[in-house]
Amino acid sequence: MKILGIDPGLGIVGYCVIEFDGENPQLIHSGSIQTSKEKSESARLLEIFEDMTTIVNKYKPDACAIEKLFFFRNRTTVMPVAHARGVILTVLEKFNVPIYEYTPIEVKQVLTGYGRADKKEVERMVKLALNKDNLPKLDDTVDSIAIAICHTRSNLI
Repeated sequence: MKILGIDPGLGIVGYCVIEFDGENPQLIHSGSIQTSKEKSESARLLEIFEDMTTIVNKYKPDACAIEKLFFFRNRTTVMPVAHARGVILTVLEKFNVPIYEYTPIEVKQVLTGYGRADKKEVERMVKLALNKDNLPKLDDTVDSIAIAICHTRSNLI
């Protein structure tokens, strides 16, 4: 089963594709969509739409695990992130990719056993799950991998 993991954002969308055989997740591809602050919000959303369409067409995921917005400390960023997330969900719906949503607390709980774990602990557990010494540099990409791994451990597969 191919799972697309997504950490949504307007400036950076972290994503990954993992293959899951029922026991071990294997990272197939990971990366980010980065939009310029110099562009209008609508232009940035279109860029996300087009790039997500390319990713879904190329990898043909069986499911998508995406971060669910549930609380934001910074009210100025919540709307643009919600807009970006809406565009991503639209692409997934267009291609009939089943969508599974996880809050950051759920991802941390599943990966580390503690819902308030820090980024370093989550990274350590992602490395262990993938049996890798190194991960992508960008936190958003690592978060997308954690979200995808969380889905492999859910009872929804």
